[in-house]
Amino acid sequence: MTSIKDSVALVTGANRGIGKALVEELYSRGATKVYATARDPRTVTHPDAESLALDVTDASSVAAAAEKAQDVTILVNNAGVLISASFLDSPVEDVRREFETNFYGPLLVTRAFAPIIERNGGGHILNAHSVLSWIGLAGSYSASKAALWSQTNSLRLDLRPRGIGVTGLHMGYVDTDMTTGVEAPKTSPEVVAALALDGVESDAYEVLADEVSRNVRAGLSGDLAVLYPQLAG
Repeated sequence: MTSIKDSVALVTGANRGIGKALVEELYSRGATKVYATARDPRTVTHPDAESLALDVTDASSVAAAAEKAQDVTILVNNAGVLISASFLDSPVEDVRREFETNFYGPLLVTRAFAPIIERNGGGHILNAHSVLSWIGLAGSYSASKAALWSQTNSLRLDLRPRGIGVTGLHMGYVDTDMTTGVEAPKTSPEVVAALALDGVESDAYEVLADEVSRNVRAGLSGDLAVLYPQLAG
């Protein structure tokens, strides 16, 4: 079991949305220190958080953050970007940007912090996926999150012998800036954060934060036409 009380956590993309809610929830559960990272640390608003500059796509920025945060025991890879570039029509640079942030970003951060967490006696990594990691409805965004899901599954095996648990977080629409203008049921960031940290504390392999995620996950073993009605008929 992973204890959040007295832990030291680092959250990427912590200045808004789910990241901000995770910082608040970590402190409410007794974390000693939370590094709240963002490209511009001045946008971090939590009064107790230790703001830290971090661009997850920049190896030198990741290395600098790791040098400053040598006491981390819990890592939350939350930072992401939503472009939903079309594979056929969008500039390839847009597809690459999504993968740089959503796949390579968590990889760079995990490679930098896994040795730190191990030296500190072990701990936990939480990776924020999406229900779209299981269903290709958003072009390159879905693909990048599917790749992150696969990365998480591999890292879970690699890091288990080193005393580091890995949890993947899946959710549908969350009421954040990213979904502004979307007319559909949304889960609050606070609910998602609480469920995610419940999963960390119970060493869950996956957290399905809403009904949409649970339904899609359950449907992966079925016929593709169920997940993609466009294929039926």
